[in-house]
Amino acid sequence: MPDVARRDLNLLPKAHLHLHFTGSLDIPTLRELSAWEGLDEAEQLIDDDPLSVPATKRGWWRFQRTYDIARHVVISERALRAVVDAAARNDAAQGSRRTEIQVDPTSYAPYVNGLVNALEIILDEAALASRRHGIQMGVIVAASRLHHPLDARTLARLSARFAGRGPGGVIGFGLSNDETEGNTVEFGPAFRIARRAGIPGVPHGGEFRGPHHIAQVIDELHPTRIGHGIHAAESPALLKRIVDAGITLEVNPASNVSLGVYPDYSKVPLRTLLDAGAQVALGADDPLLFLSGLTDQYRIAHDYLGLSDAELAELARMSIRGSFAEQADKARWLAEVDAWLAAAPESGPVLPAAGVAPVPGGLVARPSGLLVPERGLVAPPGDGGAESADAGQGVPDARNVTPGL
Repeated sequence: MPDVARRDLNLLPKAHLHLHFTGSLDIPTLRELSAWEGLDEAEQLIDDDPLSVPATKRGWWRFQRTYDIARHVVISERALRAVVDAAARNDAAQGSRRTEIQVDPTSYAPYVNGLVNALEIILDEAALASRRHGIQMGVIVAASRLHHPLDARTLARLSARFAGRGPGGVIGFGLSNDETEGNTVEFGPAFRIARRAGIPGVPHGGEFRGPHHIAQVIDELHPTRIGHGIHAAESPALLKRIVDAGITLEVNPASNVSLGVYPDYSKVPLRTLLDAGAQVALGADDPLLFLSGLTDQYRIAHDYLGLSDAELAELARMSIRGSFAEQADKARWLAEVDAWLAAAPESGPVLPAAGVAPVPGGLVARPSGLLVPERGLVAPPGDGGAESADAGQGVPDARNVTPGL
């Protein structure tokens, strides 16, 4: 493979704005959690890639079942703290200056004597991990579409109690889980509670439903950012509305392909969003399940979508501007992005997006540093034709999942 001049994407300063709690784990930490709790290791996650299936077989419910496998080992204060620490450590190694991790504390409350305790543990560890790893960790509390809207109001009031822009505070309020479930309108009151407390809204929308639902999310929840929002690319009028409102879209290419929203990376309409002037922050969503970290999203944008280093630098700037960090911190990090782009690229081999270099324990080190199972990295996606965003979902009677991310 010839040597080419290329800047190190791990050194590109950036912010990570779309990262789910248990999904942020890496394989070694998952193994540690299993050992700590005296549980069988989640072999489906450790020894294979459960989402590496033909595009027509992907979908939300395959993902949710797999997420539940991982979440079943997060059943103690020690485990909650380990998740936060691992997220901070991994993101810091990939150039993130600010990571805003999203959690529904309802999922973990039974194991630590209640909802308040669960959130306090997570917030406390976010502050500790920020100092430990030299990164700012913000916490977004997210309600679930599969829970009653009154539960969302409870979470919004709890978020108001712990609101704060810095590490150790709740910096945003979200709405996650299966986008095809729940009535978006009914979650409006919860978002009003959060806004009155000064907490911006960051609901999911436009991943499994189209532009009409994104418009409804904007009308009813008044978001500052939208998780995913990728189907806005199908409506120029909606895109203009998003641009005019200054709403940042949290785009997750690896997630989109792994869940069958698009058949391969080249079909992700990132360029359409950027050409329309949208503010876009790339995110990894769930590195544990999609085997793709934060830096990998920038590599996908370069290798599959043709973005230049200058365009990647602008994506990094957008992520920083879209974060809820203080303006002084944003200004410092933006200057660091400028310095990264001004530096001469280094000469060296271009590493494939799938990673190389086996490491002990049957894992492979991606160029981003993320450790993933060796067997799960045979070839990049692109194994099937286009299908609807709902392909691969289970029927309602077979769901049997415990909702929450």
